[in-house]
Amino acid sequence: MRRGGNRKKRCAWLCGILLAPGLLGGCAPAGVAPERTDAIDTAFVVLGADGQAVARVITRSAECPVLVVDDAPQPMTVRAAPGTVPPRPTLGPLGESKPSAFPVLVCDALLGARAIRASVGGHALAVPKADPRRIVVIGDTGCRLKRSAGIFQACNDRDAWPFADIADAAAAMHPDLVIHVGDYHYREDACPEGNAGCAGSPWGYGWDAWKADFFTPARRLLEAAPWIVVRGNHESCNRAGQGWWRLVDPRPAAAARDCNDPANDATGDFSEPYAVPISADTQFIVFDSSRVGVEPLDTADPMYRTYTAQLARAFALAQRRPGMHNLFMNHHPILGFAPDPRSQPTGVYPGNGSLQSVLRPINGEALFPRGVDALLSGHVHLFEMVSYSTPHPTQLVSGNGGTWADVPLPRPLPSGATPARGAAPESIVSTHRPGFLMLERDRDSGGAWRVEERTRRGDLLTLCALRDRKTRCSPETLP
Repeated sequence: MRRGGNRKKRCAWLCGILLAPGLLGGCAPAGVAPERTDAIDTAFVVLGADGQAVARVITRSAECPVLVVDDAPQPMTVRAAPGTVPPRPTLGPLGESKPSAFPVLVCDALLGARAIRASVGGHALAVPKADPRRIVVIGDTGCRLKRSAGIFQACNDRDAWPFADIADAAAAMHPDLVIHVGDYHYREDACPEGNAGCAGSPWGYGWDAWKADFFTPARRLLEAAPWIVVRGNHESCNRAGQGWWRLVDPRPAAAARDCNDPANDATGDFSEPYAVPISADTQFIVFDSSRVGVEPLDTADPMYRTYTAQLARAFALAQRRPGMHNLFMNHHPILGFAPDPRSQPTGVYPGNGSLQSVLRPINGEALFPRGVDALLSGHVHLFEMVSYSTPHPTQLVSGNGGTWADVPLPRPLPSGATPARGAAPESIVSTHRPGFLMLERDRDSGGAWRVEERTRRGDLLTLCALRDRKTRCSPETLP
């Protein structure tokens, strides 16, 4: 009787909070999420430094809702108020621009490390697991509308823009964790008049384009598991950086890095690396390469100095415990290939020369220190796995998440092809078919991973084993 009475009192108290002016919701028995609130557009969990879980809500309500963690209510704080921010022009002479309208309130709250369940406004949140094993990796997911490139993807056709299928298939795999390796937003220019494939699509860098390009098609996957988010070049300050800082990044909001004022881009475009541990001996290193170019950097270039300092801090994180296994994540493949459409069918581009020029003085020809087992990237619009006979980590590319696909890599690679000086590819598997990666960690063998490339429907394309920086896949030839 006493226990039941306490539960009733707690429910009555919680109901009073949830029905306060400006807040929507209702009272439910302990452990039962309140009725879903339509004012909430999106509610999800993003992981930041040291795996700190942030509950993020995007709502059309005038006030932040109440977060309920293990039956206990806690307030959320305003990350970004509704508003319209100055325009940032797209890249290229033909790009259009307009102010970025965000008619939504963005709210944050930290989840405690021991949280078992959480909800907000009737939306159940994916609470982090202490030992995540099944991990989805996606990237380059948006629908490309780019006048300067002459590409207007058919956003209204799920076959032509398959991100929703990919996200739904990935959610059906019941992952413990989701990683996005960058480029969430692609709707930069207006759909041409008379183009039925993208007719009616929002464009620009405001909430309507972000919602259509990412939050709506990713809804089930956002609900399925917490996310680690990597920033891509499409989220640099002169593109969709305003939405990145407002809607996606796990760090606390700060005016100087919100990408609203070009005078602050040197801050907004370069954020500090951080580590997300997933076990006592394994972690992901998140590195922001959103503003990097292609060619080697001069040592006097401010970008060179910034990346040198940030990579040193990233590697300090990687080596803070003896025997730590690290997966280094950034958007631009450092040890991968890209197809060169100017010299098909055999032409390839090497890995990112700008970052290689910074890495070489730090770690020599190997580029990465011992303990970095693999690199996870996007940017190239295909799946790619490159393993090396030299002491370089495996490069995994998961850039086939739905945007306009690149042409396939040549098979076999041209004789002597290498992504970086001193790197000798031993095995390479790739496809330009849309899909996603599944990583499954072997708990009984430190640093060993099962790597699966899956189609847009979730069917297995190839199965790979990663251990000691080396990866082998079967089959090695993909459609």
